[in-house]
Amino acid sequence: MQLLYMIESSGDNNLFKDPVVQLQKNLDKTSELLVYLLHYLSEVARYVETDARNRASKHLPTYDDLHVNTKIAGNLILWQLLENESIAKAIESFKPHNRVDETTIRKIYIQLTATEEYKTYINEASRDKKADKQILDFIFNSLILPNELFTEQTEEQFSNWDDDAEMMQQLVNSYIQKPNSSINTMLTDETWTFAKTLLQTTIDKNEYTLELIKPKLKNWDSERIAALDMILMQMGVCELLYFETIPTKVTINEYIDLAKSYSTPQSGQFVNGILDNIHKELVAAGTIKKVDFKKKSKN
Repeated sequence: MQLLYMIESSGDNNLFKDPVVQLQKNLDKTSELLVYLLHYLSEVARYVETDARNRASKHLPTYDDLHVNTKIAGNLILWQLLENESIAKAIESFKPHNRVDETTIRKIYIQLTATEEYKTYINEASRDKKADKQILDFIFNSLILPNELFTEQTEEQFSNWDDDAEMMQQLVNSYIQKPNSSINTMLTDETWTFAKTLLQTTIDKNEYTLELIKPKLKNWDSERIAALDMILMQMGVCELLYFETIPTKVTINEYIDLAKSYSTPQSGQFVNGILDNIHKELVAAGTIKKVDFKKKSKN
């Protein structure tokens, strides 16, 4: 959707000689952002080691300086993430440490040490997997994400932050719960095949989908309709016609949600009405062919 919008906004269909290659670059950027966030989380948690060294090296260290509680550095979930082979390879490849601002890391760490959640965590002598998950969840969701400096720096580093932030939050939370998950499964072969096929199909069938959509606009001026709404409807029509394994209801609901999230407040209802109208017309014409797996499995 974002790539199609970029092409449409530029007015140059040749903006990207190979849209699929550009799509892969965009997806790589998403993977890089995820790795950056996982690395950022680990840097905040492990900053306690730097803090302990700095305090111990003071000219006249206090008792507290010499006895910093470094329990969080041994967090079981943190180390499962750090020892996850796929994440380690991604960190080596993307080098997120070159993007991280240590001053901001330190500020978030200091904020962490002042919280009751952290004090409760380090004062518990035993190590508990649930508690280890909870403290990482707290650091990421309650301290890192709301931090304005973090947001500003991440927006500067990643142009896709605004669009991907919500998804990234879900993914990082998922890794906290299942730290052994492979980062390579974020985009399966099946998902990649679907994404590039949908992109290419929407481009190839541009004129045909417009022919189906424009008559349904009636009192709407097609030139004044939000470009993103038009792109979403074209993508939706392509799914209805050329993706036989995706139920029509799923397609329409998905594009309603996308319109609500990324376009105007009225876009959800508008896209719903147009796609539903086209769907009924295509069904009546016998044009839509869908695979019914339930019936197929009974035969």
